[in-house]
Amino acid sequence: MPRSGLARAVLARGAHRIGGGPRLMPPVQFSPTSLLLRRALQQPQGRQTGMAENGLGWRDKVLSLETMNPCIKKVEYAVRGPIVTRAVQLEKELREGVKKPFTEVIRANIGDAHAMGQKPITFLRQVSALCMYPELLKDPNFPADAKEKASKLLEACGGQSLGAYSASPGIDIIRQHVADFIKRRDGGIPSNPENIFLSTGASDAIVTILKLLVSGEGRSRTGVMIPIPQYPLYSAALAELNAVQINYYLDEENCWALNVAELRRALQEARKHCKPRALCIINPGNPTGQVQSRKCIEEVIHFAWEEQLFLLADEVYQDNVYAKGSEFHSFKKVLFEMGPKYSETMELASFHSISKGFMGECGFRGGYMEVINMDPGVQQQLSKLVSVCLCPPVTGQIVLDAVVNRPQPGDPSYQLFDQERQAVLGALAEKARLTEETLNQAPGFRCNPVQGAMYAFPRIHLPPRAVEAAKAQGQAPDMFFCLRLLEETGICVVPGSGFGQKEGTFHFRMTILPPLEKLRILLQKLSQFHTKFFQEYS
Repeated sequence: MPRSGLARAVLARGAHRIGGGPRLMPPVQFSPTSLLLRRALQQPQGRQTGMAENGLGWRDKVLSLETMNPCIKKVEYAVRGPIVTRAVQLEKELREGVKKPFTEVIRANIGDAHAMGQKPITFLRQVSALCMYPELLKDPNFPADAKEKASKLLEACGGQSLGAYSASPGIDIIRQHVADFIKRRDGGIPSNPENIFLSTGASDAIVTILKLLVSGEGRSRTGVMIPIPQYPLYSAALAELNAVQINYYLDEENCWALNVAELRRALQEARKHCKPRALCIINPGNPTGQVQSRKCIEEVIHFAWEEQLFLLADEVYQDNVYAKGSEFHSFKKVLFEMGPKYSETMELASFHSISKGFMGECGFRGGYMEVINMDPGVQQQLSKLVSVCLCPPVTGQIVLDAVVNRPQPGDPSYQLFDQERQAVLGALAEKARLTEETLNQAPGFRCNPVQGAMYAFPRIHLPPRAVEAAKAQGQAPDMFFCLRLLEETGICVVPGSGFGQKEGTFHFRMTILPPLEKLRILLQKLSQFHTKFFQEYS
């Protein structure tokens, strides 16, 4: 019997015709075979069950774990990993009334200042509000300098609207203001706006430069040197691009200092299996909070020049320096002050963002990069690459402009702006000191000074039985510790294994962003939990 005939015969069991009309019978329980045949009748004529016109199975997924880009499966980003996923679940359970040993989840896992309660800087929000809704320019409650800035920025936008695309490297007047900001910051060293590319936060710009750098196969594949511990953006981007990650270790015994001898060791080892082409520096450090000395920066520049490495300087925390005797020095400034031998040949890309500093405007996604001594042909390719995404968010560009072209003494907004900026940075400095002191007084912790940035990266002592228990569950020991910490206290931190660390050492990263009183509670709970945890596994 033809396939369609057999199917109709099976289906006919569900109804009988009497007097030309159907008489409904009790529901029939179809077997799996008859269900497949039923579906066959519902498919267009000419198609066979389970087969497409091209011979492929209908149920085959075009995109599956087996067929997807294998590089994506290697990407890991600990800052928003399984710990945070569980934290979100716990927050939902608390809202639903599920009883926990805590009343709230304290998110100390990410440098999101406003989410932790930091108030926005008034001037930045006034300018962005005026640009978003120009009718507010008639409102007498807005200061004159904010209105003047908003009007000029709107004139630079297509149709005088933030809803229009900008040029791909960013709005020209804002690129000029960024160049002016860099010149002031670096003591008069000139900056060319043509070398400024605005971006969707600093992360987008960093990945763009890495895309330009990665090439080759086998032993000629591009290798990129990154610090360990590192910000997981770097390892994630290198995995996605199928580049070779070259680890160099910061010196924990010396406040996470960068040692050129360690750079040389890592480079020589890497040259056996790849082609090292770039060196990444994070200054001030994330997650380690160290601030590089000028002498160290000079040594790094000389090393990179000598070994023909492209320098990437991640400087998004340049406003966040707290320790006495520490000072931020931009790589570009030091490079130019070292003389023409370096300033005319050394290739450098430096990055900044509105997400950190005193601003904390993470959600606006604004940032920039400046490229120095880039090959003109490559810079044309860079311009082409950024144009693929059309332009960075115009709202982020607007806030960036208010940061780099900020109120000056005598302007109507200056006093409040400076007061708010100093308050934010002063509070962060106090919390950096409190975190270091409290952790070092607690048994089982050792914390280097938080010289800058927004994080502490303390070392934790875990007893051997805890390490064995973690391995039995297939977890890194510090992940095991952090998950237990979350479940029992509601404190969400990120295990050091997500940033990289020397074998046999265990850490976690926590932000210093919570309000002071909440930070005190967090540190107290942390100390109490470690004491209990240590006793349990001793």
